[in-house]
Amino acid sequence: MSKTHLGHRARKRFGQNFLNDEHIIESIVDAIHPQPGENLVEIGPGLAALTEPVAERCQQLRVVELDRDLADRLETHPFLSQHLDVIRGDAMKIDFKAFASPEQKLRVFGN
Repeated sequence: MSKTHLGHRARKRFGQNFLNDEHIIESIVDAIHPQPGENLVEIGPGLAALTEPVAERCQQLRVVELDRDLADRLETHPFLSQHLDVIRGDAMKIDFKAFASPEQKLRVFGN
């Protein structure tokens, strides 16, 4: 079942489009190659098409979501909520340096 059918309609004002092709998702996640303990940030996780497989591999993931409804879903997701740090806001206004550390490279990704 496509995640776009989970009760959320894409909002044009946010420029939303939801990734649902499993082959493309797998290719993107393989390219990201998330590892446990990495300092990863996803911009615009939406319906979590990339978020779920990345969180499974890295165990902890920070996400930046502008849409309040989608942020609520992520924070209450039965599997993901324990693996996510949900930042509510506009990624263009986030100070990503605040997430970086000298010991660990910050990696940012999104669809």
